[in-house]
Amino acid sequence: MRPTRPSMQELIRQRRRAGFVGRSDERAAFRANFDLPPEDERHRFLFHVHGNAGVGKTFLVRELEQIARERGALTAYVDESAGSVPEAMAAISRQLSGQGARFKELDRLLAAHRERRHEAEAALAALDPEPDGPSAVTATAVRVGLAGLGLLPGAGPFVGAVDAGQLAQGADRLRAGLSARFRNQEDVQIVLSPERVLTPVLLNELAEAADTAPWLVLFLDTYERTGPFLDGWLHDLMATERYGTLPATTMVVTAGQRPFGTARWGGFADFMTELPLGPFTEAEARDLLAGEGVVDEPVVAEVLRLTAGLPVLVSTLARTRPVDPGGVGDPSADAVERFLKWERDPVRRSVALACALPRRLDADVFRAVVDCPDDQLDALYGWLRGLPFVDERGARAQYHDVVRTPMLRLQRSRSPRGWTERHGRLAETFARWRQEAEEGLEPAEFRQEERWRELRLAESYHFLCATPRAALPTALEDFVTSCDHGDDTARRWARLLTEAGEDTDADAVRAWGRDLSEALAEGGIAEALRLLLSRARTDEPWRAWAHAARGEALSRDGDNERALQEYDHALDLDPGLVRALRAKAVTLSQVRGDHRSALGLYDRVVALEPDNPWNIILRGEFHRLLRHSEEALRDLSEGIRLDPTSAFARASRGATRERLGRLDAALADFDRALELKPDYAWALGRRARVWRGLGDHTRQLADLDHALTLWPDWGWGHCERGDALRVAGRDTEALAAYDQALAVDPDYASAHASRGASLLNLGRHEEALASLDRALELNPDYPWAREQREAVLEAS
Repeated sequence: MRPTRPSMQELIRQRRRAGFVGRSDERAAFRANFDLPPEDERHRFLFHVHGNAGVGKTFLVRELEQIARERGALTAYVDESAGSVPEAMAAISRQLSGQGARFKELDRLLAAHRERRHEAEAALAALDPEPDGPSAVTATAVRVGLAGLGLLPGAGPFVGAVDAGQLAQGADRLRAGLSARFRNQEDVQIVLSPERVLTPVLLNELAEAADTAPWLVLFLDTYERTGPFLDGWLHDLMATERYGTLPATTMVVTAGQRPFGTARWGGFADFMTELPLGPFTEAEARDLLAGEGVVDEPVVAEVLRLTAGLPVLVSTLARTRPVDPGGVGDPSADAVERFLKWERDPVRRSVALACALPRRLDADVFRAVVDCPDDQLDALYGWLRGLPFVDERGARAQYHDVVRTPMLRLQRSRSPRGWTERHGRLAETFARWRQEAEEGLEPAEFRQEERWRELRLAESYHFLCATPRAALPTALEDFVTSCDHGDDTARRWARLLTEAGEDTDADAVRAWGRDLSEALAEGGIAEALRLLLSRARTDEPWRAWAHAARGEALSRDGDNERALQEYDHALDLDPGLVRALRAKAVTLSQVRGDHRSALGLYDRVVALEPDNPWNIILRGEFHRLLRHSEEALRDLSEGIRLDPTSAFARASRGATRERLGRLDAALADFDRALELKPDYAWALGRRARVWRGLGDHTRQLADLDHALTLWPDWGWGHCERGDALRVAGRDTEALAAYDQALAVDPDYASAHASRGASLLNLGRHEEALASLDRALELNPDYPWAREQREAVLEAS
């Protein structure tokens, strides 16, 4: 039986798939790469498509994806709908899973990332001065972690979640305090450094997928928008082994408006191919028009003149199949009118123009925009989504910028009042939907919801377009609020200002968006808020909040002294701003060790929010740090009465009772804390002291071993373990524990002193003297170290 082969017609249809015309050299270069094994020096691992908006980059990328699939490749496509590296990985996992690959572990970790990030944002939102809001101490702990505030070893139960690799005894060395809200270090890292946790798993599962197909091809589109967060990660993925290795059969295709930056990718030139795109040649444009039946020479000439060969415009006009050259030769004819002039139906023409106003469309937005009988809405929406300049983005539609921009300009210039009225109506619509999304939720809850953010962004965009001068102050206030939710969210608000300024031709709005975007790129949230505070009016109501947010951003960068200055500015403007009082108290306590001043600030916090149990609990913790044991027990017991589920309060009260020698009561507190939070390393370490007091050295070491399994870089824990081993006469093992503590923090005075004591026990007097001298150099007022030094001298 003769083998079945495709017919000539089928082959032609494949070559002209979806009406694809032109770009034959680019397609040929990509197709030929599959014929070269990865070991061949001519094989390329990266293709970068670039060119101005409208040259057909996405169209070509989709064609390249089809070519890859014809060669048996597994493919995944990512565009600007992914707003971060984890979202890009989720898109890759979802699409490759749909082709039979398995990404079970990555999907599990992505779900954990979303859940932990949600918890962190919920805790951050609790810093709003809302008496009925979420836990203040939880929020403080999370903010400590995300803001990079330093935490002294043993400074409190919230230290139990700190990444102690960044911990040091000195205030200037203390960084990255993390919230006790998280169960373990993986939870902390999956929020703070998700790429570090997720990428190795992605690479492992890509390697498994590569065993099932000849090629893996990843397509990263709209790189001008995704590049700011994907480019460094992609470079690490392809050019380093930071996260592991990629299968050699992997190819990556990126597409954006600019060439790849040589600063990062210059050394990769021999392994990539640039595919620059320009307008169609006349022959290519004519070929596309002929494929749509547009062959009348006057009409073809008009299309060529009007579009300058820009593919999206040629495609748009070709699909209208014009037969009347109409206004050929009229140099003043407006481009938008040319897009629509062959559409005879006035309803459709008005719909196409009206639907350019919103940045994105779905069925609900379409109904809010279009004024026509209900029985026509579905048909019109279907027609609109089929237009060549309308891109599908999942369940939404979006105009191509090259077409939308002149449509907006036409409507703004033709009827300024109509422009204002239509945008005003859309702003009111989105405001109503946003208010509906808020029903039944506290501000701390709805502000972290993605749906709420999208509605607020759309509402602000249309208000800015309608009345830019009046809407700008509110938009800037929203930018300040967005900074509480991370750089990604702040960038969205800055981009909103840029887009609204461009679309409504408002110089002030455009300048704010441009400058805030640049500031975010250069110095993050701290620099953006500095710019905002330096330019905005002095009577803006959000200035105190912005100073507090900037202080937290500075702490995130380890600049705690300047952070304290920002908190003081905030409190000068608003002495009752609980957020600033909390942040200043934590910074003074954990960075400077000034627990007394922190306690004074927290007295004010409790006075302002007397019904918040977590304020009382944290004040109790400051009393504990100051050795005000009875006051600490009073506050911590009251906090536990109000919130019996607080592991933090139980552990802090347990530590207070242990200091007072009430060992049975302390043990009960630690046991309850660990029931509530089984992986609470700090509680395990402090419970070990109770076992020591009870003479149960076996359980003491067991708790310390468990704690250090959960928190391997906990210097205090290693030192405590060394002390337990030394007391048990196991000085050689104790020395190893002290060395681990000093590897975490070389300036840990207690570890140096204890090490000296073990060296004394082992008869290594010269080494013991050196360790004790170092301890006294770090802490001259250290009586126990001085006693041990005298003992060494007597024994020498």
